[in-house]
Amino acid sequence: MTRVALVGLGEVGRTFAEDLRTAGIRDLTAWDTAFADPTSRASANARDLGLATAGSGPAAVAGADLVVSAVTAAQCVVAARSVLPGLSPGSWYFDLNSSSPGHKQEAAAAVEGAAARYVEAALMSPIGPRRLASPFLLGGPHAAEFADVARTFAIDDVTVASDEIGRAAATKLCRSVVVKGLEALLTESLLAARVHGVEREVLDSLPNILPPADWEAVAGYFISRSLQHGTRRAEEMEEAAATVAEAGIDPWMSAAAVERQRWASRFPEAVAAGSTLGMVDAVLAALNVDAEEGAT
Repeated sequence: MTRVALVGLGEVGRTFAEDLRTAGIRDLTAWDTAFADPTSRASANARDLGLATAGSGPAAVAGADLVVSAVTAAQCVVAARSVLPGLSPGSWYFDLNSSSPGHKQEAAAAVEGAAARYVEAALMSPIGPRRLASPFLLGGPHAAEFADVARTFAIDDVTVASDEIGRAAATKLCRSVVVKGLEALLTESLLAARVHGVEREVLDSLPNILPPADWEAVAGYFISRSLQHGTRRAEEMEEAAATVAEAGIDPWMSAAAVERQRWASRFPEAVAAGSTLGMVDAVLAALNVDAEEGAT
């Protein structure tokens, strides 16, 4: 029987658990440091799923054929090292964390030292729409071999980027400079534009230099992602900044996006407003700013 261990039970970990069960894999266990808090999202996910939880990282991965590491970006190396005593020789370690090439290389060295097979993985789209049918970019010396068995674990869309650890991460995080940076830019621009009363003019002008689109809807989607997941996205952008710095480039834009994403996470309730400008107004209201009269 195929056994899978999930290290991290947030949004991605829960999606893996649900889709693996749908694919017929029933022997699942999970470990998350947040299990110590019964009110945490990870604890709630475990209860909702009726998922077996382990008392430690090594206990969770003991005997697992596949270990899926889906923790927060900064915990990539810590998570890998924490489970080493329980890893089975030859088991797959699927590192899905949005961490820099340097951190992926550190995690790989630890896992390979335990005789397990490390596979660098980069999720190249939001997990929600396509779930485990989402596109995954793989890297490392075991990537091609894992690609041949990926469907065993309900992972359908895989591309091998390189047999070198770090290239998949670099692809993901250099992309994040654009995607998460655009989220930060649209949030900042429309908050200021709304106060100045020029939000419509700004939105209507974007197709002059960008591809034609419903930019109000696009902005709403991007802003909502920051409001809902700003903390996680700020951490990913810290890894993006590290990736840029590892290339010898000053990560000014990435560092600024870190701050705006972290700031946006203070207003998750604004998402309930629904519309793009409704969310903007909800944030402004929380800041005690009148969108028509300016700062008070």
